[in-house]
Amino acid sequence: MRPDEIEQASMSIIAEELGDRVIPKERLPIVMRVIHTTADFEFAETLAFSGDAVRAGREALARGVSVVTDTRMAASGVNKKFVTAYGGMVLCHMADEDVADEALERGVTRAVVSIERAARDTPDAIFAIGNAPTALLRLCELMDEGKARPSLVIGAPVGFVNVLEAKEALMRTNVPWIVARGRKGGSPVAAAIVNALLYGSSC
Repeated sequence: MRPDEIEQASMSIIAEELGDRVIPKERLPIVMRVIHTTADFEFAETLAFSGDAVRAGREALARGVSVVTDTRMAASGVNKKFVTAYGGMVLCHMADEDVADEALERGVTRAVVSIERAARDTPDAIFAIGNAPTALLRLCELMDEGKARPSLVIGAPVGFVNVLEAKEALMRTNVPWIVARGRKGGSPVAAAIVNALLYGSSC
């Protein structure tokens, strides 16, 4: 089977196994792509969306807004061909030369420094956070301070420390958001959500 045939077959299986779950039409491609990435049907229950998140994300991508990730893994998973076709970029500052030095000097995580830089340089970006709850918490603070106004925030950090708190903080903001509630998430989940928005916006 060709890769596209494998994906089509996988999506057919996912659609069948979703059964009679009621998922709004505009959200279904995102839920299905996350399940396709993780083989975890729990995301059908735990993915949460602000009311305008899907529309806002697709419109932002279509007008060339860049995508900021908190890990290079997430950045590598986003379909850059689609993002650049619209005029945007996929950015991750974690590997910037002086980020580690600044983080050490200030006693914060590299994720905090990298997200501050992204908020300064691209305050209206789509922020896709799949690993670091500290990055998501700092982004929420920057929004409260009026220093960032993301077009969409994808909150999918994975783990045990500050993960639930970071996601809850995001869901209290006024920006469009998509959140993987609970402890699950990860860079592949964040990238999958971005890709689902990209593919949907190209239809």
